[in-house]
Amino acid sequence: MDIKKELPHFYIGESLGGQQKWYSRITDFAMNVGGCAAITACDCAIYFEKYFNLCGLYPFNLENISREDYLRFGKIMEQYLYPRWSGVDKLEIYLDSFGRFLKDRDANNLKMSSWSGENNFFDSWEIICKQIDNKYPIPYLNLKHQDKNLQDYVWHWFILNGYEARKGNYFVKAVSYGIGRWFNFATLWDTGYQRKGGLILFKIN
Repeated sequence: MDIKKELPHFYIGESLGGQQKWYSRITDFAMNVGGCAAITACDCAIYFEKYFNLCGLYPFNLENISREDYLRFGKIMEQYLYPRWSGVDKLEIYLDSFGRFLKDRDANNLKMSSWSGENNFFDSWEIICKQIDNKYPIPYLNLKHQDKNLQDYVWHWFILNGYEARKGNYFVKAVSYGIGRWFNFATLWDTGYQRKGGLILFKIN
């Protein structure tokens, strides 16, 4: 059966969510080059306050999210998910770092767990559908990938916020770089490399 689901997100001007390139390569090189994990965490924090009423996650005007406020928010998040030399290249780093941000804001009912990229395709597809059906966005870590069409998404964190099954093919919607882009999930999941990334899963108790 064909099915398609997408979660709402938010725009900052014409940008779907935030962008690490907004940070200057001169004054904030680390965030410009390696801030993708922090950007996904910012977007998720805004999402959960905006759509789940988890108050205290975003310290600025939620009804009018400006680029300037988002940049300030990113600097707050950078203190937790700061860009490292090798990047935030493990799911456990994200869990620990974003977990500390949530704990500091008393968001103790928002729980996280990891889903390794070593899990098989169909189990992973089912968990993605379950998360999105429950209205949870999914931070996704993609490390190396053999497909050159995914070059901009190599060693990169982005958010999955939609899925589609159509004529026996499976697609996911990735939010990054200010746009939403659909990928064939079978291609995305099969990186061709032994070392894998994976998913961050949310649950509200």
